[in-house]
Amino acid sequence: MRITAVLALALAVPAAALDLDTARLVDLTHPFDAQTIYWPTARPFTLEPVAGGVTEGGYWYAANNFCAAEHGGTHLDAPVHFAEGRWTADQVPLARLIGPAVVVDIAGKVARDPDALLARDDLMRFEAEHGPIPDGAIVLVRTGWDARWPDRVRYLGTAAADASRLHFPGVSGEAALWLTSARRIHAIGIDTASIDHGPSRDFRAHRALGNANVPIFENLAGLAALPPRGALFIGLPMKIGGGSGGPLRAVALLP
Repeated sequence: MRITAVLALALAVPAAALDLDTARLVDLTHPFDAQTIYWPTARPFTLEPVAGGVTEGGYWYAANNFCAAEHGGTHLDAPVHFAEGRWTADQVPLARLIGPAVVVDIAGKVARDPDALLARDDLMRFEAEHGPIPDGAIVLVRTGWDARWPDRVRYLGTAAADASRLHFPGVSGEAALWLTSARRIHAIGIDTASIDHGPSRDFRAHRALGNANVPIFENLAGLAALPPRGALFIGLPMKIGGGSGGPLRAVALLP
């Protein structure tokens, strides 16, 4: 009952519309395994088996150790990642991680240019068709890039272990500034390796969003299953004390 009430407040719709027994849950998370894509300079995900079998006592026991960088796979960028003094991973309020999703689709633009950027004009067109992006929304940018996962070369746009040669779409610094000032969004996510596009050298979107204490979700999956409006986004990262980010389990709820 408490969960239903929280979701109802987040979407501002009747609680009956958020019955978890009838709602559709959409997983927006890539699995963490040996194929998980990480930034070229980051340590990849590794899983070390510790135990897996029947014990002397006759019962099953399984356990593993894992090791990974903060930024890889489906993950959170905490604001402090690109903005000194802003929230660390453990400081991001839960209210910034759960909220009404607004899905802006630029897959058509990306099909023409793999380094395409979500521009302010794209946001104006979205609002003309679907209405204003509400304050407190979680904006999800769908590029269609998740279809390339887990092909590292196609996903990152290069076979080189060199972050200066990446190619994939992202969000422009101008669009990021507008979303944090004119619309005051609570968070933003994208289905690529970074909120800034691959060729970026100044990371303007990261900096604008970080300075505004806006959490970023990267390497999301399955955004094509969500409508432009009406879904509830839930993105719960590992609560790493002092962390600049961390692995994320992201889901969407469709009433």
